[in-house]
Amino acid sequence: MKKLCISLIVCVGIPAILIAQPWIQNNDMFNPSGVPSLPFSQPRFGDLDGDGDQDMVIGNINDVPFFVENVGSQTSPDFLPGTQYFAGVSILDAEMGVFADLNDDGDLDFIAGGYTGLNFFENIGTVSTPIFQKVNNFFSGINVGQNPVPDLADVNDDNALDMLVGYSEDGSVKIYFNTGTASVAQFSETSTEYIGDVGLYAYPIFCDLDNDGDQDILVGKDTYEFVYYQNNGTPQNGVWEVNASVFTGIGDDTYWNSPDLVDLNGDSTFDLVYGTAEGPLHYYENDGTPTVPAWQVNTSLFGGVLDVGGASNPVFYDFDGDGDLDLVSGSQLGDMVYYENIGTPYSAAWHEDSDYFTSIDHSIYSSITLGDVYGDGNADALCGDLSGNFFFHSNTGLGFVYDPAVLNWVNLGGWSNPRFVDMDDDDDLDIVAGNEAGNLFYFENQGTTTTPDWVEITGYFGSIDVGSNCTPTVIDYDGDGDMDVLTGNLFHELHYYENIEGSWIKNTETFSGLTGGQNATPALADLDNDGDYDLTIGNYSGTFDYYENQFIIVSDDPEQPVLNSINITNYPNPFRTSTTISFLTKEITEPTEIKIYNIKGQLIRKIHPVSTSPSHQFVTNWDGKDQGGKRVTPGIYFYEIKADGKTIAFAKCLLIE
Repeated sequence: MKKLCISLIVCVGIPAILIAQPWIQNNDMFNPSGVPSLPFSQPRFGDLDGDGDQDMVIGNINDVPFFVENVGSQTSPDFLPGTQYFAGVSILDAEMGVFADLNDDGDLDFIAGGYTGLNFFENIGTVSTPIFQKVNNFFSGINVGQNPVPDLADVNDDNALDMLVGYSEDGSVKIYFNTGTASVAQFSETSTEYIGDVGLYAYPIFCDLDNDGDQDILVGKDTYEFVYYQNNGTPQNGVWEVNASVFTGIGDDTYWNSPDLVDLNGDSTFDLVYGTAEGPLHYYENDGTPTVPAWQVNTSLFGGVLDVGGASNPVFYDFDGDGDLDLVSGSQLGDMVYYENIGTPYSAAWHEDSDYFTSIDHSIYSSITLGDVYGDGNADALCGDLSGNFFFHSNTGLGFVYDPAVLNWVNLGGWSNPRFVDMDDDDDLDIVAGNEAGNLFYFENQGTTTTPDWVEITGYFGSIDVGSNCTPTVIDYDGDGDMDVLTGNLFHELHYYENIEGSWIKNTETFSGLTGGQNATPALADLDNDGDYDLTIGNYSGTFDYYENQFIIVSDDPEQPVLNSINITNYPNPFRTSTTISFLTKEITEPTEIKIYNIKGQLIRKIHPVSTSPSHQFVTNWDGKDQGGKRVTPGIYFYEIKADGKTIAFAKCLLIE
């Protein structure tokens, strides 16, 4: 954990200096739920750590299944990334999987589907500390093809686990009956029952949803919605028939749905959680009875993940003019996605509101940059896409209007990524752009602040070549008065070039150790308002990674506010039960209050500190509870010190489980 500090602004008559170099990844910035959004997500549940609540594993196409621990309780779940038990598993063997005690030894094993077919990973650890070891050829008696989707339950009431399998490509759903025993399972092609065909790619699960003592079957599929096979037979002789009414209206607006049914809130009814092609998880609480479900959407448990669906391409701009930075991104399908920052300048919180941008529609792999090109107070948009062209959209104040006459002569040869920036410090907007080939381009505005005239300056960036898919962000990162460039590429890499007296010098230290996803697309912006540039990285999967910049800034900028001389800290940090906030100031003798905010910028607590010494040291304690006395969830919190109605300091702390 980082050492807590604030940005100290001091008038010293010297240029801005950057001190220290830590980057802290903060997954809460774009994912306050703590649950990752993984492409083609397949959530499955089981009490993997033996603490009585339901943990989750998320299958996906990028990597092995991802384990998310339930750090809440049986009645109040709360999920955070946990020990990655599947780190040593091959992605070829396990794209997704389920938990079941297949060898009847009292702990949960892992049964996975992957490119190599079905695979059994025996838990050779304990109930609370699993260790999974592959058992070769365990399912050699059956042929389910590539990427099957399994689930297990005792279907025929013989006290041995049977297996349900969904097939890829043909969409078949089949039960394999266990002809062995509870401790020595055996499956073969001669003891099966065909349930049905849902089209392409079947994602089935067992569940006694109507509480009649037998196993029903819910199936997700490659397109939309679900297929529910209700067992109208007996526990000994199942009769599975389609019931189209139980899940009406659910999953009809999400593509490629893979479900699980689990009692997450301890009310003895099965709730629905399902993954999608885009990645975010969807959660429906069952507010009905154990025999008749009634679904109510819950967007808080897994909500908040920012995901544009693919190929996120972030740019930050105060689009609504409220003093904080909003986020706009291109996407794989060409749409522009706009997230309004509804938090504070110190603590961002995001709300998608893309209606104003719907008129901007381009080819796949779109990118966007915003700037007031005509000096009329409206942020205009310049877009790129896979074609390599530029597309200019004038902002009329009522919407964007495409102007084909502006920059229609530009073609960068493939996947253009333009960025507005005043490169030559003449108060108008120039353009820096990357392309598919890995090169950088510069278009100087040789017009005025109201009448632009862009001219390409060839050779401006010398021989810079980042390999493929150059995605730049341009800013005066080192504080020396000229613009530097950070760019991503296809291969997860970041490349930083300092502008030193007109020469572009590669710097391998500043962002050392930081990588993004495929098609890494960086954006530098001060999202916590501490005076330095934080790093956001878009990627092929459509999500955003955030790295908080812990530089301490010393500046002589006369426009920067001067904070009172305060030595502030909280200890311990991180903390579990309580933390002591203390600060020393000579200018303010009676601070009125401390306000504590969560990561969404919501005020959760007010505290009135007490002076404890003649030296003007103030000490108070926060017990990790909100104004109503309820303990808050683990995570990052911000505290603001106010005196005479003014903010005199702002800092942060971390509450852990």
